[in-house]
Amino acid sequence: MHRHEAESPPARPRLLGPAEIRDLAELLGVTPTKKLGQNFVHDANTVRRIVQTAGVEAGETVLEIGPGLGSLTLGLLEAGAKVVAVEIDARLAAQLQHTVKLMQPGTELEVVHEDALKVTSLPADPVRLVANLPYNISVPVLLHMLERFPSIASGIVMVQAEVGYRLAAEPGSKVYGAPSVKAAWYGDWRIAGQVSRMVFWPVPNVDSVLVGFDRGDAPGTPPGTEEERAATFAIVDAAFQQRRKMLRQALSGVLGGSAAEASAVLERAGVDPQARGEQLGVEDFLRIARALHG
Repeated sequence: MHRHEAESPPARPRLLGPAEIRDLAELLGVTPTKKLGQNFVHDANTVRRIVQTAGVEAGETVLEIGPGLGSLTLGLLEAGAKVVAVEIDARLAAQLQHTVKLMQPGTELEVVHEDALKVTSLPADPVRLVANLPYNISVPVLLHMLERFPSIASGIVMVQAEVGYRLAAEPGSKVYGAPSVKAAWYGDWRIAGQVSRMVFWPVPNVDSVLVGFDRGDAPGTPPGTEEERAATFAIVDAAFQQRRKMLRQALSGVLGGSAAEASAVLERAGVDPQARGEQLGVEDFLRIARALHG
């Protein structure tokens, strides 16, 4: 007689696919809305690629913003990370715990049901930020989190392509603007990959990219103080509100009230008064702030 080994039960899926995404959305009565910028990722290969690109290591605490139905959350947990997920939608926040217990029991997840733009504390100090950010609030959320949580040393975010290229732009680029300068306050940024529209449900009408950032050798140590950051960002905003004008004109309102006074401040900072904002890096703007308030 031949002995037949008992067949193992089929492995339970550890990540969400298209069917699971739709089932969860139906269960919760969730209809993705443009207002909230919701597009759920349903492709496991894309999720694992994001986690790998982010360099997530087992045991470290990762901050995720807007986990939605949990696609990326499960990918981060699969890699052994401890995840702190900030979710504004009460239904999604409540379901996320159940989804994780079903698909990846024994993993470590903390869900914070709050507006990411208003979060001031977290249950743990994250060392990495990995997120599929809602398109409509991606830049404000990123800047808020990096300002508020200096423990975040690096990360990968998936954003609308237009936003991603702006974040990673260098001075002189056509898409370089205020978000580029403000992001550079917190570290170095790069485009880390393209993402197909077809991995989302619903399929968005815009392209997406992965943007990576690194705070460098001294995470949590920006180029200036919090007061200097606020002053620098005000100057950045003024410079790009009139980006076609020379700085002596564009900054006259914040550097003394006249073009002559603005020119004097710019010269003290070692910046050409006839330059335009798109030519300056974050260190240049910081020098202007210090020349104004020094």
